[in-house]
Amino acid sequence: MKSSTFAPSWALCSALLALPQLSAAFYLPGVAPTSYKQGDKVPLYVNSIKPVAAQDALLHSVMSYDYYNERFRFCQPEGGPSYVSESLGSILFGDRIMTSPFELNMMKNETCKKLCTSKYDMPSAHFVNKRIMQGYALNWLVDGLPAGQNLLDDLTGTTFYSPGFAMGTISTTDPDGPTFFNNHYDIVIEYHKVNGKPDQLRVVGVIVQPGSKAYKGENLDCNDNQTPPVVLVEDANVETEVTFTYSVYWTESPTAWATRWDKYLHVFDPKIHWFSLVNSAVVVIFLTVTVTSVLFRALKKDIARYNRLDQINLDDLTGTSALEDGVQEDSGWKLVHGDVFRTPTHPLLLSVFLGNGAQLFVMTGFTICFALLGFLSPSNRGSLGTIMIFLYTLLSFVGGYASARVYKSMSGEKWKLNIGLTPLLVPGIVFSTFFFLNLFLWANGAAGAVPFTTMLVIIGIWFIISIPLSVAGSWLGFRAPAVEPPVRTNQIPRQIPPALTYLKPIPSMLLVGILPFGAIFVELYFIMSSIWFSKIYYMFGFLFLCYGLMIITCAAVTVLMVYFLLCAENYHWQWRSFLAAGMSAGYIFVNALIYLISKLSLGGLSGTVLYIGYSALLSFLFFILTGSIGFFSSWWFVQKIYGSIKID
Repeated sequence: MKSSTFAPSWALCSALLALPQLSAAFYLPGVAPTSYKQGDKVPLYVNSIKPVAAQDALLHSVMSYDYYNERFRFCQPEGGPSYVSESLGSILFGDRIMTSPFELNMMKNETCKKLCTSKYDMPSAHFVNKRIMQGYALNWLVDGLPAGQNLLDDLTGTTFYSPGFAMGTISTTDPDGPTFFNNHYDIVIEYHKVNGKPDQLRVVGVIVQPGSKAYKGENLDCNDNQTPPVVLVEDANVETEVTFTYSVYWTESPTAWATRWDKYLHVFDPKIHWFSLVNSAVVVIFLTVTVTSVLFRALKKDIARYNRLDQINLDDLTGTSALEDGVQEDSGWKLVHGDVFRTPTHPLLLSVFLGNGAQLFVMTGFTICFALLGFLSPSNRGSLGTIMIFLYTLLSFVGGYASARVYKSMSGEKWKLNIGLTPLLVPGIVFSTFFFLNLFLWANGAAGAVPFTTMLVIIGIWFIISIPLSVAGSWLGFRAPAVEPPVRTNQIPRQIPPALTYLKPIPSMLLVGILPFGAIFVELYFIMSSIWFSKIYYMFGFLFLCYGLMIITCAAVTVLMVYFLLCAENYHWQWRSFLAAGMSAGYIFVNALIYLISKLSLGGLSGTVLYIGYSALLSFLFFILTGSIGFFSSWWFVQKIYGSIKID
């Protein structure tokens, strides 16, 4: 019987995890395959230069730079480089794609082709050497594919393409020795013939093997392994002359265009990933089932006892207190029925947070579902950020509606302020923090700094689309009937007895918040590695399961805490449920600080401020999200239990 019960569940989970693979064969319009003929020009674009893990496996910076930053002295195309149009999400994530002087022609090999010669004075040499020591990597794009390096996973024995390639290297024999600047690039491009047709050639892989070669004069021999490496001298009286060269090699590949990204999407140590995810899922499901069964068993007994006591009181009209079958007087959560729906303190602020939390909840769910179905293909750069902004803007209607319904149910009177604060408070905090952190990027000349015009576009979307939709949602929410409580509220509030230690605000928040955090801890590690180490994140099947587990866990443990709180005759459950569930964001922020100490080595103040600032911003949004899940689940629970008992 057990196997037949769990078989559909495992089948559903397997289907969800397989969806990204099944959907890999189709792409959205705009990223359709481009077919070339022999000799056709294949454009090579350059992207911003981003930091990756250095040779010590630590990340030493979080700032990216424009490829044509004057201090790099890289070769430029004739007439100067021009920007390639990008999506809003691509710009926000730090992409700055531009044209390049590299000339690639389909199936035409090139050997040791000269680009240009640049001279590096002391400031430029020092700047480039420091970026090499920090592990910066160049990022090129050929037909939408990132140029990478062919690496071997020692654990699984599989090869994969890692996007980006090193700007230079550090001497392996002497850590304090000179840095070698890569000035030669062997570009290996894999192409595929569609159905064997020679006039339909498609790019399916790009590998770059950089090298450092200090050429003497005009003798450009790229195959001479005895050529010494390039060392940029940091001397005020010396300028280092560097000649840039490249070679192009075309190789035919059996890889089809639809599966060309499979080489780039690599999971390090997949067994540990699977084991950790399954372990977290089993623990979370076990806790949730245990909590649910205990809670409903206790509630069933409580409701039966309360209703039986009411029946005895109706039959006993003599004024005596006859007790049958051990039935006692009212105790526990029924005692606070006249106060449990009392308006909490600061209902306006709570309703605004809950409206934005509902908006974030629906947006996150839709985004993960779109990604799960393959709509957010990595070939469509910035699609994740774009769809999140698009959905958050359209779902402002949901935020306004939820905020208005909650505020009206709390008998709030400042409805105009509620309508105004819902689309302004939380987005205003996020935008102000983002703008403040962007000032650090502007001050350091980083490519990740969002241009002022893009800021104006975001503000325009916010005020022209988001705010009107939120106001419309609030208008409908206030016109809808309020959610009526099943019991009347007493005029005089009941005195709350002293609470046990674990029911006090701080201990209860710490206990409740750790369980939702445990549900997403494993996936959070991969997401953070993807964000800070410039890796491609694509495991949306795992993320979907983790998101579902987090919702279930967050709702279950918050409801359990509210039940214990009501049994202790404490009816201040509204803010307590919101803050306790939102405490999981505190664990996420602490985890980010641990990640900063263990995986990053940010020497400068700006990098540390940026990392902590962005981590705090994400934690704040997660606080709003999980807090809203905890509140709405607790609200539903309180409505149900007090609607199931008889009140005189």
